[in-house]
Amino acid sequence: MSNTFYVTTPIYYVNDVPHIGHAYTTIAADVLARFYRLTGHEVFFLTGLDEHGQKVQQAAAKAGIDPQTHCDRLTPKFKNLWSQLHISNDGFIRTTDLQHQAVVQRHLQALFDKELIYQAEYIGWYCTFDERFWTEKDVENGLCPDCRRPVEQVSERNYFFRMSRFQSRLKEHIQKNPGFIQPDSRRNEVLGFLQKPLEDLSISRPKSRLSWGVELPFDRDCVAYVWFDALVNYLSALEYVAQIPSTAKFWPASLHLVGKDILTTHAVYWSTMLMGLELPLPQSIFAHGWWTVNGEKMSKSRGNVIDPYAVVEEFGADAFRYFLLREVPFGQDGDFSITAFGSRYNAELANDLGNLLSRTLTMLASFSNNTVPQPDVQHETDQDRQLQDAASSLFPSIATHLRHLEFNRALETTWGLVQSANQYIDKTAPWLLAKD
Repeated sequence: MSNTFYVTTPIYYVNDVPHIGHAYTTIAADVLARFYRLTGHEVFFLTGLDEHGQKVQQAAAKAGIDPQTHCDRLTPKFKNLWSQLHISNDGFIRTTDLQHQAVVQRHLQALFDKELIYQAEYIGWYCTFDERFWTEKDVENGLCPDCRRPVEQVSERNYFFRMSRFQSRLKEHIQKNPGFIQPDSRRNEVLGFLQKPLEDLSISRPKSRLSWGVELPFDRDCVAYVWFDALVNYLSALEYVAQIPSTAKFWPASLHLVGKDILTTHAVYWSTMLMGLELPLPQSIFAHGWWTVNGEKMSKSRGNVIDPYAVVEEFGADAFRYFLLREVPFGQDGDFSITAFGSRYNAELANDLGNLLSRTLTMLASFSNNTVPQPDVQHETDQDRQLQDAASSLFPSIATHLRHLEFNRALETTWGLVQSANQYIDKTAPWLLAKD
């Protein structure tokens, strides 16, 4: 069994500032990276930014600046947030890095040389927000089936990746490897998607419509489709960010963490791209849920977008991390409200944990000169042994939960020990024993 662990977040669009969804995925990846380091694994934890595409080009134009300047201005906002949240990433990649672009072009050329990329006329619908093409049967009332924003009809000559060639092979891989796509509900979703004929994927945009991207090595008038460019980051980072002698040390990736909205992109697009390149598929792709706010989807128009900077400033990074991973199972949707946050903060962090720490430190100061005394084995009681057993079994239990990405259950188990320790103090009343 490999002693390495390669975990990735998606690389985040820089069309706007970071939000709670970015923080959620990155915190989860950070917890796993820390856990696997603790268990003796050599870890590479990668995050970064997706800086190409039409959304970025339009956001820059709206601000009256060039796309590179726009990206350079937003990059520190992400890096600073990761610093405030105590994120321990080993690598940070930007798709505007020249080294990354060279890797993208190399893989494009490899697929082209294998005749897995061809040119054809495309007529259909395009969603700028999702950077995705849709067929006539997908679109209802002129709206994108994913984000429900208006789509535009386009007709242009594009390059296509022969994704359809790998449909049967991908379906077989998913069926033979139950852990490849998690949780099960998302695995079933992808298998359902693959029940319909898989169409070839447009992987280019003419520079006349989109100039901000990686130029195709075999056609200087076109740039790569933003998702093709972005997905290759998981490989390119191993070549120049990780500073290792061979990408084989960490590839295939142990785990891609993604939001459920980009599951198809990773489970289907990325997997078939890797098959075309004759590279191993990642060991697992886990798609987590979304966060709503007071039961509503976050949006600027509603004015309910949660600013992670503001929450961290008011409550602290640890409390923010705790709430996001404690509130709901990782694969499900969650609802963020200040009421729910405050309830957990007060009941569990301030009361349960805070009370335990305060009582323990006070007793150490009062009765033991601020040092932890040696156990009095000769006078151990059943209550002593029960608490010791609970503490001894804690890490194996937490480890099992973390390996299955059950963050909320790992914290629930931890809080069971916190509550047991408080009950132990209540029952044994050490301050009375000290008087005796």
